[in-house]
Order: sequence, then structure tokens, then C-alpha cells
Amino acid sequence: MSEGYTISQRLHEVLSEIIKEKKPGEKLLAEPQLARRLGVSRASLREAMRTFEIQGIITRRQGSGTYVLPISPVIETGLEVLESIETLAKRCGLEVSLGRLKIDHRLCDEEEAIALNISKEEEVVQFSRLILSEGRPIAFLIDTLPQGIIQAEDLDETFTGSVLDLLQRKEPSTYTSSRCEINAVPASVELAKAFGIQRGDVLLRLIAWLYTNDGMVVDYSYSYFIPGYFRFHVVRRVGNIKKNQ
Repeated sequence: MSEGYTISQRLHEVLSEIIKEKKPGEKLLAEPQLARRLGVSRASLREAMRTFEIQGIITRRQGSGTYVLPISPVIETGLEVLESIETLAKRCGLEVSLGRLKIDHRLCDEEEAIALNISKEEEVVQFSRLILSEGRPIAFLIDTLPQGIIQAEDLDETFTGSVLDLLQRKEPSTYTSSRCEINAVPASVELAKAFGIQRGDVLLRLIAWLYTNDGMVVDYSYSYFIPGYFRFHVVRRVGNIKKNQ
């Protein structure tokens, strides 16, 4: 472990303890004072504080200072069962709303053709939207489907941004399984702008394929999440070790 990494980790730990000692709404020391107290540069402090700001733990108010925010509920779920963010948020008491929604109708690209098992000449419809909590972006979702799966009349005032919930309402017993890949990625320019963060900040990313009961892929999706609002886990079965006889 490098010395720089150790110092950075220690700074985050100390800042976390300082923040925990404050009540929601309380103000932290001004950056110059806090940097001197911790023995670090203002640039290092600012970078560390940005991590807590992204996670919705603190907020900076121009000309006023940095304040501790109330603790928001965390959406915690296992990956064994596929559910929409809206369903998960409702269960844990977190209010979410649909932010910017963009719908594109176009020819699929090579990646989408492979994922959806269609030809490159076929059209797809792509839904891109932000999910907000208390006015703050917490997720950016992109779903790509073959044309005809969702009709224009399906997107009425009841559409909350969940393509999964919409599909399940239309045909409850049709969609039976999903495959998912999860990793951490740096925010691109587009994602940084959508989330109001800096390019390169870490996001959680889930790539998923939604299958019908006859094995057809009907939704190929990318979901990006702000760490701190989401906690994913997997319950695994312990494998049996066969002994040589």
C-alpha cells in the first residue's frame, strides 16, 4: 500500500468521524481552519470532502459554508431478485421521482444487436432518465428494447421511469429471469453532467439482460448509481467439496 493511499484513507476516516459528531444542519469548520487542524492541504481536503458531498452526506452552500445533511435511507437489496428502483425505494421509505427523460428511436448499434440477438438493421427504442431523491440525482438508467415491446400509449402520466414495472404490468408472467454484471466505473462527461459530479468520480454500474420465459432478451440496460444511496449484496450457497475416495 502506497504512502499516498494511506494518507488519503486516513483523511477520509478522520473526516467521517468529524461529520458523525455533527447534527444534521450543523456547519463544519471553514476549509482553511479544517485543513490546518488536519494537517493537510486545502486541495486534499476539498477532494476528500467531495466524496462525502457526492454521497449526500454534506452540502456546500456558496458563500455560507459546508453543512451536514440528514441521513438518507439507503436502498439495500440482494441481486438474486430483480426489482425496480421505485419498488425498492418504497420498501425502505425513500421517496424518489423521475428526472430528465429522453426517448430515442433509432437503428441499433453492434453491441445492442448482439445483446438483444437482433440484426443491425432493426430499430430499437432507448429510454434514458435520471432518478432523483430529495431533488438530488441518485441513479441514471438506460434501457434499450426492440421496437414494438413498448407502445407510445404505454407512456402515460403513470409512467414513473421504471421500464421493468411497465413491462410487468403489461405481461406479468412473461419476464422470468435476468442476468446482471456489476462493477465500479469512472463517470464519463455525460454522466458527470447528469449527476452534477466531476468526470472520473466513481459510480456503481449494473449491466443487465431481461429475458422472457422462452429465452428472448427484451431489455438491455445500463444502470449507474451514486455510492452511498445504494448497497447491493448477494446471498451465496456454499458449494460441497467432494472428497477423493
